[in-house]
Amino acid sequence: MAELPLAPVKRIIKQAGAHRVSEDAVQELRDELERHAEERARDSKQYAEHAGRKTVQASDIRASR
Repeated sequence: MAELPLAPVKRIIKQAGAHRVSEDAVQELRDELERHAEERARDSKQYAEHAGRKTVQASDIRASR
């Protein structure tokens, strides 16, 4: 997995108000974000296929929520 770089994930945690962040916390959040994104992508693909399209659109992403 590990597609997302760690620095932006660490920035997100710090922007949420954390003063210090351990590397394992950054890695754990990155892994969780990637799992969530993959699940959302799979669901969105199914919405597009159900609509008879090969292209996933923003509306498919919103519908997958």
